[in-house]
Amino acid sequence: MAQASNAQGTPTNDNVVSTAREGAVAVLTLQSGPVNALGTALRQGLLAAVEAAEADPAVTAIVLIGGGRMFSAGADITEFGKPQSGISLPDLLNRIEAVGKPVVAAIHGNALGGGLETALACHYRVAVPSAKVGLPEVKLGILPGAGGTQRLPRVVGPRKALDVIVGGSPIGAKAAAAMGLIDELAPEDGLRAHAVAFAER
Repeated sequence: MAQASNAQGTPTNDNVVSTAREGAVAVLTLQSGPVNALGTALRQGLLAAVEAAEADPAVTAIVLIGGGRMFSAGADITEFGKPQSGISLPDLLNRIEAVGKPVVAAIHGNALGGGLETALACHYRVAVPSAKVGLPEVKLGILPGAGGTQRLPRVVGPRKALDVIVGGSPIGAKAAAAMGLIDELAPEDGLRAHAVAFAER
């Protein structure tokens, strides 16, 4: 398995994030099946891919999309209670938010917990109508810990954000678009192309 080193010198698996270019848009695909849980390897791979795209002068925008059946189901629960390895999810999301080029999250399937927090760290969000987003942490007896409690109110306002955080139930993309969480809905069979076109605009 090929490995590379990121800016922090930690080995990362190349195959957990694939990078492709469509014109001046870098498309970063999460490929950590089955649910793109944001474990150590995926976090490190995403950090390396984002920093490479930001450093490439030929890239003017970045699209972040999930491979397989969903964007991301969130944090890797198998890592709960264990010592931190590699970059933390909050630090990764702060890094994505600070990228000096537009970053667009392209959502299909689910973007839950840390998955939605990742999308919120991006500058824009597009989704297919069948997608679901949410912060279900309250149902596990915890609160979102990677910036969702700050970023969501900035996007949709405190009242709607509180409903999402305290309720814990996923909401459909159409409802998310109506509250301003999703910037644009994409065709069910054309998410990637739509997200790239959105990023180009």
